[in-house]
Amino acid sequence: MNSPVWHPYAHLKTQAPAPKVVGGSGAHFTLESGERLLDATCSWWCMIHGYGHPRLVAAIREQAGELCHVMLGGLTHEPANALARELVRITPDGLNHVFYSDSGSVGMEVAMKMALQYQVLTGHPGKRKMLSLMKAYHGDTAGCMAVCDPEEGMHSLFAGLLPQHHFAPAPTAPFNATAAEVAHDLGALREVLERHHHEIAALLMEPLLQAAGGLNMTSPDYLRGARALCDEFGVLLIFDEVATGFGRTGELFAADHAGVTPDMMVLSKGLTGGYLGHAATLATDRIHDAFIGDSDHHAFMHGPTFMGNPLACRVALESLRVFEEDDYRGKIAALSQLLSRELLDDDALNHHPAVADVRVLGATAVIEAHSAETLKGVGDFARKHGVWLRPIGRWLYTMPAYITSEAEMTRITDVMKAWFLES
Repeated sequence: MNSPVWHPYAHLKTQAPAPKVVGGSGAHFTLESGERLLDATCSWWCMIHGYGHPRLVAAIREQAGELCHVMLGGLTHEPANALARELVRITPDGLNHVFYSDSGSVGMEVAMKMALQYQVLTGHPGKRKMLSLMKAYHGDTAGCMAVCDPEEGMHSLFAGLLPQHHFAPAPTAPFNATAAEVAHDLGALREVLERHHHEIAALLMEPLLQAAGGLNMTSPDYLRGARALCDEFGVLLIFDEVATGFGRTGELFAADHAGVTPDMMVLSKGLTGGYLGHAATLATDRIHDAFIGDSDHHAFMHGPTFMGNPLACRVALESLRVFEEDDYRGKIAALSQLLSRELLDDDALNHHPAVADVRVLGATAVIEAHSAETLKGVGDFARKHGVWLRPIGRWLYTMPAYITSEAEMTRITDVMKAWFLES
């Protein structure tokens, strides 16, 4: 009997039956057939501790025996309070206020609403548009679709529904670029701000790693320059760290590479280690304090039902403890070194006619093909070798769980290379 589940990003006419997952342990998940697959994507980049981590499972079970859920409207509970204190502690200095939601997309919607309302409350009601970057992906909800890349993104069908925002060219200087090499990218950003700053409430960006838009990797100097430009033109800076947060780029947060504090930062995915859906939008005192006042407009009118869910907050707290106590920074550094050795240093791969570029940043690696057709069938090929790979367009990537062993990581990179060099 066919399942009534409607799967995401699927062509219903041609999609193959989805394999049924019945369990998981470490970097592997297990199918109903008994097949055991090494997950190279850690379930869309969120299962940073792998599957079945005993401490995270125990935290959920313990919290479930105390309190599964209660509304945050007029109430609070200790897991929400404790997690907020921890997030303020570990994020860049100045992000002192935490607003919860239940997914990265909603967290970004919260940030955009906060930005617009902040501008109204501080005497700039004309600043009602956002500025985003080409190659950006910020989520699939309506507000987020409007700030995703309008040309190469997946949401062009909905253009008539969406508000029109401004876009700056995607930065081109790589992670290790010099300040001089980043100057061209910042000049392009300045040009858009000079023309439109009077109507721009905030600049949104995925710092250092534009994930689903093509795994574009950029320079910390771009973040520093963007911070300065936003200050110059009275525009707020919002970092979408849904994908980059909790170690993915090599530091705890991508912002840490640049020593930059955005006005708002959005977290999800690795926030709970992937064990429950949850998100947080953090804001500085300047943003938060603008909402203190007497008018009806001073209340922030947003309240997801499951915001601050006690189960999610509790497992997020345990996830942070595991990250710090088990030296995940060291694990990520080792993964990055291995990815660089196996992919960046492979001359045959880098000079293959189908390969446009190979990039590594932290625990992320991508082989960019010239055409998406080149990657047709790569998922089935990887599965035959015991690995779960799911490319995005023409980008074959891995974002592994941080507990992935050296042997497991080498197995993933071997399969990625074999698709180009042997198939």
